[in-house]
Amino acid sequence: MSNNRRDFLKKGALLGLIGLGKGLIGEEKINAVEKISSSLNLSEKFTLPALPYGYGDLEPFIDKQTMEIHHTKHHQAYVNKLNETPSTNIDYLSPDEIKCTHVDKFTSAVIRNNLGGHYNHSLFWTMLRPNPEGYANLSEGNIAKAIVAEFKSFENFKKEFSDKSLKIFGSGWCWLIKTKEGKLKIVTTANQDNPLMQLDYERGTPLLALDVWEHAYYLKYQNKRVEYIENWWSLINWNKVEELYTK
Repeated sequence: MSNNRRDFLKKGALLGLIGLGKGLIGEEKINAVEKISSSLNLSEKFTLPALPYGYGDLEPFIDKQTMEIHHTKHHQAYVNKLNETPSTNIDYLSPDEIKCTHVDKFTSAVIRNNLGGHYNHSLFWTMLRPNPEGYANLSEGNIAKAIVAEFKSFENFKKEFSDKSLKIFGSGWCWLIKTKEGKLKIVTTANQDNPLMQLDYERGTPLLALDVWEHAYYLKYQNKRVEYIENWWSLINWNKVEELYTK
């Protein structure tokens, strides 16, 4: 059993034990929780994932300065805030297997925003890849067939995804998801929310994500979000999308 899986099960057991301990009161309850916590070593920290490419490798579509600031400042800030929040490890079990499915309308804003920011960006980086020669249509693989089956053509899919991305008011994300019925849908979320959260969005497994926060594009594109979106199509790592679709 992997260490990650073992820790996941241990911490799941911890939650159950804490629940059983609700009958305890005062110092008894505090001591019981502290004893269990110390025995399971809940000192893990969230960490900033390394990019699978250099900061300048997505040129000319996303500039080096934007990528460096986006990764080392914005994403790092989400990681730092999570590690400053004492309840994070207990509520979300494992930093290595980021869990957003626990987030609902009662979750604190600090957890919802920063856990979402960490998850969304960790996924987003893997969905990009260098491609200095420019845009190429998706033409093969299971995800290609599924997109054509659902949207009638790749161009229809591209247009709908681009239009929905452009219409997001303020900051947010556009997603291609696979629903629990196995259908493909394009959905949007505000701020750092995502389709895994138990919120008022269409829920499903993220397959493709586009960050339309201004910090993702403003240094190069200023207010021209439409140009940023069009150029983003040249950077999609379809192998990663295929992996997520067939997983």
